[in-house]
Amino acid sequence: MDLLKLAEQQLIEKKVWPEFKAGDTVTVFYKIIEGNKEREQQFQGVVLQRRGEGSTETFTVRKISGGIGVERIFPTNSPKITRLDVNKRGIVRRARIFYLRDMIGKAARIEEKKSYSSKTAKAK
Repeated sequence: MDLLKLAEQQLIEKKVWPEFKAGDTVTVFYKIIEGNKEREQQFQGVVLQRRGEGSTETFTVRKISGGIGVERIFPTNSPKITRLDVNKRGIVRRARIFYLRDMIGKAARIEEKKSYSSKTAKAK
């Protein structure tokens, strides 16, 4: 085994997040340090991609703020990220949905994956 990967596995703690992929709407809670104060801020948007593996894995989240698209790249194992919530599961056919950057308004919506509860499945 490569010495770099061995050191990486031992030193960096791997965080466990809920399963998410491109097209899902997530809310990322992360710490911001301003001077001597620390606060938590949230960033809610659509996951455009997941990239990398192990300790170098990152994911890109895009949201529309004031009519302007804002993207942010988060390292998966960052100690600044405190929580990650998956709000909606999206139906997309690609692993990287950069085509969303060119769309505006209703065209930029992603169809939501419907999840059925056990009661409705038994009734059918």
